[in-house]
Amino acid sequence: MTSGSSKAEAVQRMFTRIAGRYDLMNTVMTGGRHHAWRRIAARAAVEAPPGPVLDLATGTADLALAVRRADAQRFVAGVDFSEAMLQQGRRKLDAASEHHVALAAGDALSLPFRTGTFAAVVSAFLLRNLADLPAGLDEMRRITRPGGRIVALEIVRPRLRGWDAIFGLYFHRIVPTVGAVVARDRQAYTYLPRSVDGFVTPPQLTTLMQRLGLRDVRYRRLALGTIALHTATV
Repeated sequence: MTSGSSKAEAVQRMFTRIAGRYDLMNTVMTGGRHHAWRRIAARAAVEAPPGPVLDLATGTADLALAVRRADAQRFVAGVDFSEAMLQQGRRKLDAASEHHVALAAGDALSLPFRTGTFAAVVSAFLLRNLADLPAGLDEMRRITRPGGRIVALEIVRPRLRGWDAIFGLYFHRIVPTVGAVVARDRQAYTYLPRSVDGFVTPPQLTTLMQRLGLRDVRYRRLALGTIALHTATV
C-alpha cells in the first residue's frame, strides 16, 4: 500500500469494508476520547474568517457535526472517497436533523472546488492515508481563501521513552485483535498502526506545510502525545 493509485484504492476498499463499525471501533479504541479531539479541531477551524468550512475525508461526519456545533452560522461541506462511509454520515445527519451539512464523494488529491472556496479546511486522520502527502496539502491550500485556516488532526507516535513502547504494544498487538472482534477486520486495524509508524513526525509535517507556503504553522499534542493537531493560515 505504498504506491500512489494502488494505495488509494486499497485505503478506499478498507474504509468501505469497515464503514458500518467505524464509529464503534473509534469509541472502543479511544475510550470515546475521539469526540473531544474533534471538538478541539472544530474550535480551531471556526477561528477562521466567516465562510464555509470543508471537512475533508469526513467519513461518518463526526467532525462536520462538531464544526456546526462550534459555530452554528457555518455551512459545512463534507467530502470522502468512500460512499459507504458517506451513507453512515447521512444517516447521522438525518438523525440529528442537521440540514446545513452537505456530503459528497470526492478525491482529496483532486477536489471539485474552485480556488479559494472555503474559509477553512479541516481533516481528522486523513493525512497519513494520502497517496501523495504534499499534493494533498497543496490541494487543501488551493481551495482555502487567503487568510483562511487549515486544521489537521492526526495520530502520531508519542516518542517518549517508556510511554512510546507501551503505546506501540497497544497499537500493534491489542488494536488489531480488537479490530478483528469489533470491526471484523484485522487487516484494517493492522494497517492503522503501520500507517502511523510510517508517517512524518509533527515537526516534519510543520516544515512541509511551511515549504508549501502556509503561514503561522503550529502544532500541539493531545492524548499524552499520541494525537497531533496542526493549524496553519493560507
